[in-house]
Amino acid sequence: MIRKRVVITGMGVFCGAGQGVREFSRALLTGTSGIGEIDLFDVSPFPSHIGAQIKGYDPHDHFDRRETRLLSRSDQFGVIAAGEALTDSGVQGVYSPYEMGVSLGAGAAGMYQSEFWLKACLEGRREHPTLLRGVLPDQTGTDISRIYGLAGYQGTVTTACSSSATAIGWGADLVATGQLRAVVAGGADTLSILTYAGFNSLRVVDPEPCAPFSHGRRGISLGEGAAFMVLESEEDALARGARIYGAVLGYALAGEAHHMTAPDPGGIVAARVMSEALERSVIDVSQVGWVNAHGTGTPLNDVVESNAMKLVFGERAVEVPLVSTKGMTGHCLGAAGAIEAVATVVALNEKIIPQTLNFRGRDSECDLEYGHGGSRPTDCRIAMSNSFAFGGNITSLVLSS
Repeated sequence: MIRKRVVITGMGVFCGAGQGVREFSRALLTGTSGIGEIDLFDVSPFPSHIGAQIKGYDPHDHFDRRETRLLSRSDQFGVIAAGEALTDSGVQGVYSPYEMGVSLGAGAAGMYQSEFWLKACLEGRREHPTLLRGVLPDQTGTDISRIYGLAGYQGTVTTACSSSATAIGWGADLVATGQLRAVVAGGADTLSILTYAGFNSLRVVDPEPCAPFSHGRRGISLGEGAAFMVLESEEDALARGARIYGAVLGYALAGEAHHMTAPDPGGIVAARVMSEALERSVIDVSQVGWVNAHGTGTPLNDVVESNAMKLVFGERAVEVPLVSTKGMTGHCLGAAGAIEAVATVVALNEKIIPQTLNFRGRDSECDLEYGHGGSRPTDCRIAMSNSFAFGGNITSLVLSS
């Protein structure tokens, strides 16, 4: 099968670190974090009280009363970010609606609204059942398709924290194989009591802003948001004179089946996925300038990813920065892969390697270059973006400017 080169012609993002690509890019360039106190719900019972919540958000600034009632918080974020990407690309009206589709990565979906419904039931009150409308993970993709008139393929990936990275890879496949002319690919997820309580119960949430690859790191900082890319074939994009931000050169994924929550400590499967992503991209390991890590800030994950880097890059591993943007965005779960993929493309276009925030001191088990000293200029045009999820769901994207 002849595969077309897949390029990125539009981007949209809506998260705690930036409401829109411009604001998000500024935060990335300046190292500004979106992590702070959470007031979306009561966090007093938990060890951690912080996260990258989207502050000052009023749905009525974006939607009329009817849509505000129908769309969950996750749906709203997804529709906003997808709309920015579509507007940025200028692709609407170019192709038939049946030639355009949605590839979505999802997590807790409409759980935040569903918790209001459950609370009312437990208190003997009646709440409108529309609060449950967004609990299905594919609802965000349905709403994006409905609102923007995308009548082609619509699919949803739910593989925990790698969901939206996989959705971008799958969206690229749909374009590369000629099944669609354009795909809106990305993900959305929001904070909820369920996810906040769940991760706190696992004792993997840091009471302070997460400190990836640092000594004394204690876990993640949760976040929320959405990010999407518009993907087209390079041939089509050039023909219509579209701005091209970069390309999805390739990806790979696997389910290592080691443990429900813990990765294989040796990093062997993670390294295999990274190597396969490079192979499928027809890229030599020497061409990769830096890696946007999954980089959660948990003691085990950061060591595993460091080990995988050594297996993939060999002696060159000490020269290839492994950076984490989660100190800026928090861990946005189902949306994390897409938000970090957009961050990677923004950084490639700005010709920088981002910094890893919240350095607390060097860890002897994390002995590579992690960008703790600040962002730096670079001429490299190719980077990888890793997403390592619960259940051993691993995805690596290879992206270029």
